[in-house]
Amino acid sequence: MSTLAVGTIKSISSAAPVFQNTSGTEKGQLAKAWVNFNGTGTVAIRDSFNVSSITDSGTGQYGVNIQNAMANANYNVCVTDAHESQVYLLMGCVRARSQVTITTTFFQVDWLTFNQGNFHDNGECNVAVFGD
Repeated sequence: MSTLAVGTIKSISSAAPVFQNTSGTEKGQLAKAWVNFNGTGTVAIRDSFNVSSITDSGTGQYGVNIQNAMANANYNVCVTDAHESQVYLLMGCVRARSQVTITTTFFQVDWLTFNQGNFHDNGECNVAVFGD
């Protein structure tokens, strides 16, 4: 096995680099955007990549604005959180297309209490975006 140790990896085109096996089959790609933010009180980004801002859309509801547009609006959003001790089974989810317009630069995520379905502000929200 070899180890590649470099400071920068660049694609030869405007597309992001992909990982391939020796046959040229794509085996994976990097997240196109991610964000860790505080969803309580004054909503604030702790750290991010390719996310320009977060909007507080109401209790437990947040808009995520992508800085560099995705190729289309059919990307995948993964949502996780650090569970708060006072909340039983808090879950994050992406708002359904029928309820909000998902674009190449915007989507909405919600945090709900699983057992009651109520929106709940979450202290640590984590979101990652994969796609073209």
